[in-house]
Amino acid sequence: MIAGLLGRKVGQTQIWDAKEVARPATVLEVGPCVVLQVKTQETDGYSALQIGFDDKPFRRKHGKGEARKPNERRGATKPELGHARKAETTPKRFVREIRVASTAEFKPGQSLAVDLLADVARVDVIGVSKGKGFQGTIKLHHFSRGPASHGSMNVRQPGSIGMSSAPSRVFPGKRMAAHMGANRHTELNLRVLRVDAARNLLVVGGAVPGPAGGYVMVRPSIRLKASKKA
Repeated sequence: MIAGLLGRKVGQTQIWDAKEVARPATVLEVGPCVVLQVKTQETDGYSALQIGFDDKPFRRKHGKGEARKPNERRGATKPELGHARKAETTPKRFVREIRVASTAEFKPGQSLAVDLLADVARVDVIGVSKGKGFQGTIKLHHFSRGPASHGSMNVRQPGSIGMSSAPSRVFPGKRMAAHMGANRHTELNLRVLRVDAARNLLVVGGAVPGPAGGYVMVRPSIRLKASKKA
């Protein structure tokens, strides 16, 4: 059993179950992933696979005095080209390591597809949540606002945060305005609804962190719960 595969979130939809109830679902494009490097106990001290997903474009060689466009600065570097050349593949945008018990059946350049998850009932999906920027306490921490009547000076302000002379400081962890979102998040125990190996699609029940097009990692559930609805 593979410990995980890489992919991207395609979007959300709904699927009608046997009881004719519309269930929320998320479509994921999982694989094909390429094994970029095989790490063994003898060479690296642990057994793991470095896999990559989604081809990364090459940096075009520019002429003298020619300006490089912003999207051309994100091309593959020479170290990335050399690393991918060892596996006889192209550089990848999304690269992660997954632990495996034994690396005997894997080799660099091998392709891993979504059909490896065909017999898995539930999966965990790891992604990066949507970034919301710098937000105030009402949106970030669900604070209540003040009165909006005439003369009110505290509609959306967080209120006092100070202390008296003792301890004369603000305690760490005080809920204040801060950056919101763009955090690594793992959604556990999502039910696998469909596996389309021909189109590299995996349909899971429920929501998945991140925007449409965002990269995700899918692994067999590590904290499976017995459920009557499963």
